[in-house]
Amino acid sequence: MTAPALASAHVRIARPSRDLAAAEEFWVRGLGLSVVYRAEGGPEPGEHDLLMLGWPDASWHLELVHEQAAPVEPRPTAEDLLVVYVDGPVPEELVTRLAAHGGKRVASPNPYWNEWGVTVEDPDGYRLVLCTRAWSNS
Repeated sequence: MTAPALASAHVRIARPSRDLAAAEEFWVRGLGLSVVYRAEGGPEPGEHDLLMLGWPDASWHLELVHEQAAPVEPRPTAEDLLVVYVDGPVPEELVTRLAAHGGKRVASPNPYWNEWGVTVEDPDGYRLVLCTRAWSNS
C-alpha cells in the first residue's frame, strides 16, 4: 500500500537552530521570507522557541526551533539543501544581501549546483541553493 499524497499538500521543513535571531536575519532580511508564525517557549525541558518562515503563497514553510533547556546542535552536511528555482540569473545583489545578513557563499561538492546555481550557508550551516533553472518534473 502506498501512502496517500496530494500534489497540493503543504510541506514543512523543520530544523534546529542555534540562534533564531540570526536565522531570522538571514532568511527574512537576506532572502525575503516572511515570518509565518512565532512562539516563545520557556526554560523547562520540552518547551521550545519556534520560528516559521515562508512566502505567503508558497506551499511550503521552514520551521526553525530552539529549546533553551536542551538545545539541539544543527548537524547539516554539504548535501542538506533547500533549493529555490529562480528561473534565471541569480542577482549578485541578492547573494551580497544574504552574506550581509549572516550567510556565507560556498562551493558545492556537487558540480551540478556550482554550474546551475549559487550556494549560500545560513548561520546554522544549512545550505540554500539559488538555482538558475526552472523547476520541471519531466
